[in-house]
Amino acid sequence: MSDVKNSSMNIVIRIQIDKTQITFSDIAKEIGEAGGDIVGIDVISSSKTHTIRDITINVNDQKHSHLITERLKSIEGINVMSVSDRTFLLHLGGKIEIQSKNPIKNRDDLSRVYTPGVAQVCKAISEEPNKAYSLTIKRNTVAVVSDGTAVLGLGDIGPLAAMPVMEGKAMLFKQMGEVDAFPICLDTKDTEEIIQIVKSIAPAFGGINLEDIASPRCFEIEKRLKEELDIPVFHDDQHGTAVVILAGLINALKLTGKKLSEIKVVLTGIGAAGTACAKILIGAGVKNLIGVDRNGALHRGEKYSNPNWTEFANLTNPDNLSGSLSDVIEGADVFIGVSAPGILTVDHLKKMANDPIVFAMANPNPEIDPELAEPHVRVIATGRSDYPNQINNVLCFPGIFRGALDCRARVINEEMKIAAAEAIASVVSENELNETYIIPSVFNQKVVEKVREAVIKAAYQTEVARKDPLRVESQLS
Repeated sequence: MSDVKNSSMNIVIRIQIDKTQITFSDIAKEIGEAGGDIVGIDVISSSKTHTIRDITINVNDQKHSHLITERLKSIEGINVMSVSDRTFLLHLGGKIEIQSKNPIKNRDDLSRVYTPGVAQVCKAISEEPNKAYSLTIKRNTVAVVSDGTAVLGLGDIGPLAAMPVMEGKAMLFKQMGEVDAFPICLDTKDTEEIIQIVKSIAPAFGGINLEDIASPRCFEIEKRLKEELDIPVFHDDQHGTAVVILAGLINALKLTGKKLSEIKVVLTGIGAAGTACAKILIGAGVKNLIGVDRNGALHRGEKYSNPNWTEFANLTNPDNLSGSLSDVIEGADVFIGVSAPGILTVDHLKKMANDPIVFAMANPNPEIDPELAEPHVRVIATGRSDYPNQINNVLCFPGIFRGALDCRARVINEEMKIAAAEAIASVVSENELNETYIIPSVFNQKVVEKVREAVIKAAYQTEVARKDPLRVESQLS
């Protein structure tokens, strides 16, 4: 399989040029020969003998950036003063901040927001704890909780290194769903300790978003917190991926004329996301789903050391097939990969049923290069933004939490997730639907509101909402 390159990026290199030794055209030629594309030049200062310039260069990745920088450093007459890229500049000082809703201008303001006036508000909440939802930030605040053990494709990099991801998640919550979210990165990998910490901080929050916690601990942490807290707990790596995959599959099947109840699905990678995908697909009507991991298809009768695999095997594979991916993919209508790059081949695709649908979700490199797969499939989707049909959790979690908070749901249940998936799918109209557009853009402003409405409706139907339905209905109308 050919390598799939990462999306390009811009770097800014500040250089001091000795005019007596080299010209800028010589420098531009060196950058071009190294594969860099100059997209901006800014003169910072200039004298008769020297000039300082910022050169903005489009590069392929960090390795390419380093290559160009080292090449410039080796040239006589150039002093490389600094190298930065726009991503790092965006993170300087963090990406989020807290702002007051009301300014404190005088002593009277101070007495009302703090002492002594705040005491009467504290007393009111003490007497009626539910008033915390109307008199504090609890009604609109979500904790984004991680232990840093499964961050992106980087693995166990720790809580400090996980912070930029959690900050980014908080930004998306705010911009997409007007939800106030805050990153909570925990310096522990102990399951019980994480559960107790989250329970202890829960009074300040209306919901808990678990993020980048390694499998299988994430299953136990989410399960226990859902049982022991009275606010929504949602592990986005599991359920967000599952919701958006179901949304995309609903629309892909419209193109092929097949039904959820009739298709054969092969899913690779039985971790957190794979397990959640299987459960939501079965809940939505899929009857024939086979999970495949390193040792082949999961089936009943095999003794697995991982209890989650045993549960998965009992839930799936109705014909109890065994064997490798190559064995079980025969006649499959859908392939879903949440596993590793390169495990799906063109030969596998040729074994699938007519009009095969492939969701190759491994990041940054999918299970198969989309360009290799395209001639052999009806629809292909990935987790990448530089290919059509990006399966992105951003389509899911802002609207789900917006709806759950607005109806004050106790949990986010399977019915609410399926409703969210159907809502996301509905944003793509019949006129828009085609092989390269089965899922709306993450910037489509209709998505959050559609998901919010669907989640609220499902919450009331399943009796997990606690807010007066008439008040919520007036907000929806």
